[in-house]
Order: sequence, then structure tokens, then C-alpha cells
Amino acid sequence: MTLAPPRASGRPLIETRPMRHPDASDSGAMTKRGWWLVVLNLLLPGSAQVLAGNRRLGRIGLRATLLSWFLIIVVAGLALFARPVFLWLTIGAGWFSALVLTLAQILLVGYVALWIVLTFDVLRLVRLVKVPTASRFAIPVVALILLGLVGGAAGYAATAVGSVRSTISTIFGQSGPSLPPSDGYYNILLLGADSGDGRDSMRFDSISVVSVNAETGAVTITGIPRELPNAPFSEGSPMQELYPNGFEGHGSSTCGWNGWMNHVRNAAEVCRDDKGVSLYPDAAAAGSDPGIEATKDAAEGVLGIEIPYYVFVDMHGFADVVDALGGVDINVVERLPKGGPPEGWHGTDANDWAIGWIEPGQQHMDGDTAQWYARSRYTTSDWDRMKRQRELQEAILDQFTPQTVLTRFNEVAAAGTALISTDLPQDKLPEFFDLMMKAKEQQVATIELTPENGVDEHQPDYAYIHEMIQQALHPPTPAPTPAP
Repeated sequence: MTLAPPRASGRPLIETRPMRHPDASDSGAMTKRGWWLVVLNLLLPGSAQVLAGNRRLGRIGLRATLLSWFLIIVVAGLALFARPVFLWLTIGAGWFSALVLTLAQILLVGYVALWIVLTFDVLRLVRLVKVPTASRFAIPVVALILLGLVGGAAGYAATAVGSVRSTISTIFGQSGPSLPPSDGYYNILLLGADSGDGRDSMRFDSISVVSVNAETGAVTITGIPRELPNAPFSEGSPMQELYPNGFEGHGSSTCGWNGWMNHVRNAAEVCRDDKGVSLYPDAAAAGSDPGIEATKDAAEGVLGIEIPYYVFVDMHGFADVVDALGGVDINVVERLPKGGPPEGWHGTDANDWAIGWIEPGQQHMDGDTAQWYARSRYTTSDWDRMKRQRELQEAILDQFTPQTVLTRFNEVAAAGTALISTDLPQDKLPEFFDLMMKAKEQQVATIELTPENGVDEHQPDYAYIHEMIQQALHPPTPAPTPAP
């Protein structure tokens, strides 16, 4: 114990700063001091150095800590009470959002590095050789565990921020013009296909239109059969000039396309010498391609609504997204085979080629099973397959909860980058995020253009389809009951 100079009375004054000038001969006091330094380093990094070590290093740590707390409070406040501003800053402001996310990642990595320095400096200040054997091992173990937990959380946050920046720049690097809702709705063409065999041979296996009410977030998904014939094209579109009476009766035996809906891309892009550039010269700059733009025009003609945006889902990456979300829950109503028959097969027994089966009943599906559930078509009809695809779309939407996204963020982001291409403009992301949160609170409405809904599979009545879509998106307001 250190004694201060004696007072005038001759009685010594005991040193009152044991953190900085401890009595190294008192093992109990040294142990208590060591644990306090570890706790201070956890609760207020830098304070241990101010009290017991290098004050300059401590002041740097304290300032960094207080700045971090301030920024956390600001970010939390914006996320809770000004979410549109928060989303605009982080994902909706183009290059400025990328700058904000880059700075956030640098600050997180820098603070983790500073915390590591402060923690090892605290272990130096503890003077482990002066504490009992049990604490000599316990103190550094606890300090390093706390460093791993807190530093690991901050490191994960830094990687998540980097994933956000990378994902947004990859998916939304090129986009179309930012447009207001059309007749109260944002209509988005959702396309699914296998692109692994080469995009020149790719045909869209799944075609649907997602209509999101711009006020309520209510979602209506309209499924368009891939073999829908004689699709009309929207007024004034390049494809309408080529096919003014619809797509029926047109085809190419040499290039392999006919008048079905999923062959529009072949006619507009694949089978043209200029790959459709003369039809849609601005498509590539907007993050699209002529085949997709032509399919948009056909979907507009079929449904009678404006469709400015598309989202393409690569079925080869679909399984990764389902796995990243932790799987989906589906009630299977019929036994379905996985895989497909070999070329030239003309048998009737799917057991000859099936690599597995999806059994009836309630199932929690992994990505591979969900993919085959959406694609299986050899023992079932196209109409049933469309319904299954809609089930999966709704199930995936249910899985996009804040808890799932936060706990699996890096996996979801990585899978989404490989899965999706789109021309949705980045500045619409904050608005679409809010609409998605509203949509989760409501039942998704579905419309299938199938015979059971009055749509002839061979000669569709497109005027009837237009009326059906208008009734679904804009149901008539019930007349008020007259007063007695």
C-alpha cells in the first residue's frame, strides 16, 4: 500500500487512487482491480486506460465509443421514427447510399480494431503475474470471450453492410426510369427460367405479373400460362407493329418458336440477326434486354395494364434463396416426381426416371425440394404447376421477416445476387420496402388465366381477361344502403 506524504499532524494519508497505483502485494485488491478493468473495457472502452493506463489512448477510445453510441442512437431513431429517410440514405440514394454504407463499414472495422488494441492493453494493465493463479487464467479468458462476442457482432455488422452495398450495386447497377404508379398500382413482370444452358435457348417457364397497390400494399399475382396463344401486344409497342393482329399463326421452324407466350422472346431477340436491338435500342442501358421488353409488351396486351418493370428469377439459383431463408412450409396435395425423363422417352411410368419423389402432406421444404415442386410437370398439368408456383411465391414472401433477414442476411444477399436481375430503379427501393411490409399483413390475391377461371386455353377472350383484371384490381364500391 502506497503512503502519501504525512500531514502536518504527522498521520500518513493512504493513497486514494488504487486503479492507477495499486498495492501489488495485496492479491485480493489486485484481483478485484483486474475484474473492474475488464468490466470497464466492456461497458465503456477507453475508460480503463483513462483510470489506470495511457490517458491519451484512453481518450481516443472514449471519443470513439461516445461517437459510436451517438451514431447508433441516430440510426436507431431514423429506423424507428423516420424509416423513409433511413431507407433513402442506406439503399435509395444511388451513389450517395453507396458512400454512406462504405463509411459505415470503415467505421465498424476501425472500431473493432481499436477495441482489440484496448482489450490487450487492459490485460497488460491487470498485471496478471500479481493476481492469484485462478484469476490469472480466468481474467484473460473472460476478456477475450467478451472481445470475441462484441467484436464478432460488430464484424458481422460490417460484413452485412458490405453485402448490402455489393448486392444493391450488382442488382440495381442499371435500371429503368423511375415512374409513378399506374392507375394506383406498381405492376411488375415476374419471370422464371433456367439460364444455365445458355440464354439463347432460354424460354420463360414461369410468367406472372405482381400488382402492388401503391397505397395499401395489397398484392395481386396474375399467372399467365406459358403456352397462352395469340397474345396481343400493347398499343404502340414495336412488337405490335410487327404483329398487329396478335402472335397467333407466327413461328419459325428453323429457329424453334411458335405463337405461345413463352416464345415471344425468341421472336423479338433470339431469332433476329440484330438480337432485337433495332426494336428496343434502350433495353440494355436500362438493365433489360429486347426479349424481356417484348414479353412485357405481350403481358400488357394480355392483361390490359401498364407493366414498366420486370424481375427475372434464375431457377438455378432459386434453391439457394429458399435455403438462405431457412426453407418454406408447403402443403403438398399430390405426389410429384423430381427430375425429368431422358430425351426421346415415351413411357408412362415416372419411376423409370424420377430421382426422387415429393410426397403429399405438410412439408418444410429445402431449396432443392422447393425447386422441383415449382418445376415438376410430367405427371401433372401446367395449370397445377402455376398454382404451385404461386404457393411458393407466397411462402417465400412469408419467410421475408425482419428476424429471418437479419439472422441470415449474408446468405440471403449472396443468393439474391446470383438469382435476380431487374430494371427496378434503386430510388424506388424505400417505397417498395414499406409496401412489402404492408403486404405481409394481408392475404395475397391470385388470378390464374386458366379454363377453371373462364379463360379458353386455345382461343382466349382477351377483352374478358381485361375486364377480370380490372374487377380484381379495382372492385366496384358497394352502393350505400338507402335510409328507411
